[in-house]
Parts: sequence; structure tokens; C-alpha cells
Amino acid sequence: MATPIKEWSKLEDRAVVRFLFSKGTKPSKIHKQIAETYGEGAMSRSRVYQWCTWFGEGRTSLGVEPKSGRPKTSTNEENTTRVDELIRCDRRMKIREIALKLEIPKSTVHEIVHDTLGYRKVSARWVPKKC
Repeated sequence: MATPIKEWSKLEDRAVVRFLFSKGTKPSKIHKQIAETYGEGAMSRSRVYQWCTWFGEGRTSLGVEPKSGRPKTSTNEENTTRVDELIRCDRRMKIREIALKLEIPKSTVHEIVHDTLGYRKVSARWVPKKC
């Protein structure tokens, strides 16, 4: 029996799974070989099965696939300008009111007000932060 490998990467694990799967090795045997070679901390049995399924479906990359979903679009220059204009017109306006008026999420308004524009509340009014 070979000496277990002490250090390896996830990409290396995936490459081994891909190689053995392409040779027609069953996922259970792939896991057994990986566990013998890499010892503790090797890729789990369920993960080996998952990667075999993906490779069987035609996946070729070993890295992380970009996730689908809606890109972040609320925090942009236009919304930042609109939020700043509203605050300058009425420094007592609340984040909830700004969000309703501009029809963007409260969390986005909060990020724009505090992080991008650098405002904070003092005596119920928005004032620029002083560093």
C-alpha cells in the first residue's frame, strides 16, 4: 500500500475523479481509491458521486462555475445621485422613505447612504462623516 499524500487541492481531487470516471471506473471504486491515497480529509463519497454525475452530464471544467442569477444593479451612480439629492433636500428623511420613493431595496439605500456617500444620523438629520 502506498503512503497517503499529506497535502492536495480540490482541483487535484476533481482531476482524479474525472480521469478515473473517463476510464469507466465506478464512483464507489473512485472514492475507495481516493480514500486510500489521500487518507483522512479526502473527498467524501457523496461529493465523488456528485462530480461523476456532472462529468457524465458533460461538464469539463474542474473549477467553480459562475453562478447564475441577477447581477447587482441597484447600487449604481444614478441611484447614488438620486439618494444624495433626496437627502440634501430633506435631511430628516428616513432610509425607508427614500427606498419607497426611489423604489429600490432598503438595504441598497442603507449601503449608498452609509458606505458610498458617508452620511450618518445626528439629531435626526443626515450629516457627512468627518474622518
